[in-house]
Amino acid sequence: MKMEISPGTAPVDGRHDLSVMLGGPLYQLYRRAHVSGAGLELLHRRVIGLALLTWLPLLPLSLIDGFAWSGVKVPFLLDVETHVRLLIALPLLVLAERVVHQQMPGAVRQFVDRGIVGDSARPKFEAAIASAMRLRNSIVAEILLLLFVYGVGIAVLWRSEIALPVSTWYRQLEGGTAHVTRAGLWHGLVSVPIFQFLLFRWYFRLFVWARFLWQVSRIELTLAPLHPDRNAGLGFLSGMPRAFAPLMLAHGALLAGMFADGIFFTGATLVQYKIEILAGVVIVLLLAVGPLLVFVPVLEQAKRTGTREYGMLAQRYVHDFDHKWLRGTAPPSEPLIGSADIQSLADLGNSFEVVKEIRVIPVSRSTLLYLVIMTLLPIAPLLLTMISVDELLDRLAKLVF
Repeated sequence: MKMEISPGTAPVDGRHDLSVMLGGPLYQLYRRAHVSGAGLELLHRRVIGLALLTWLPLLPLSLIDGFAWSGVKVPFLLDVETHVRLLIALPLLVLAERVVHQQMPGAVRQFVDRGIVGDSARPKFEAAIASAMRLRNSIVAEILLLLFVYGVGIAVLWRSEIALPVSTWYRQLEGGTAHVTRAGLWHGLVSVPIFQFLLFRWYFRLFVWARFLWQVSRIELTLAPLHPDRNAGLGFLSGMPRAFAPLMLAHGALLAGMFADGIFFTGATLVQYKIEILAGVVIVLLLAVGPLLVFVPVLEQAKRTGTREYGMLAQRYVHDFDHKWLRGTAPPSEPLIGSADIQSLADLGNSFEVVKEIRVIPVSRSTLLYLVIMTLLPIAPLLLTMISVDELLDRLAKLVF
């Protein structure tokens, strides 16, 4: 692996653009239904269309069933989880696609623009992009996702793990037997599958992104240990996890909706969900940051190589400096005060510190904190279930005054 950035790079063209958000049968369906442009524009049309398809039919059907606001333990209008999932988390999943699409092509092009992928490695880089596009556009992949949603997501996970263990507007429990309502049929056959498909489709796209980065990490990269980003020139990747903020919010909202129903209808407390909250934060961090971890070995190698090479350079310079200024070989006419050798020695020390401080994970602490906050933000209002508003205001007043 080379350790210097080459002085010149070839012009960048469309061959170096990649967005894992485009392509695939659903994307083509969006285009044909005129709810998306080539770059995932027309976001409002997709959000409104999905709400009309997933949430709106549940209202009249629950009214027909007589479970819109009463009649069961959890009536439709009081089911926080359903409203949060379909009216908040689902639009956030759609928004996240647009946000990530706007950031990803520019990040991918940086590999070429910065000379990190040199001319000799360009064919492998372009092959990695082409491979990611083929997988992204796979019809088989989305068909398998759809089968997984109905075969596992609905038949197993939702019925046994997610659905509340009490009578609700979508399912009544009588003598250990569950009776699905009219609204429940639409909910189980249309609303929940659409949400789960979009969610699992997101996981698949993240896999495509991680696979692409893994392939790039195995290419001969031209890194620069002295780069001030402390990531040997790969610091531009640290901005990508922030683009996943809407996805983090969607997961946080999904957790908040589940916790809210458990608190309001089954007598649970927020403290009981501390393990789920911790696990949720860890999982979503891995979703956003995990793909970048493939560069850890590359950056470790860059740090070791840079430390050795610049250490040898520093050794030679310090030896010459010592020989010149301490062993009396400096010309009498050259004063020590004001000598450029002193400034060069200081600059060399600063450069060596940059190499020693290379971070092997191309993500800053501020980015990690930002993602954690985005995940926990939807859950924060549930703190009010642990303390009354009056008591909270009273405590805040005491802190201020």
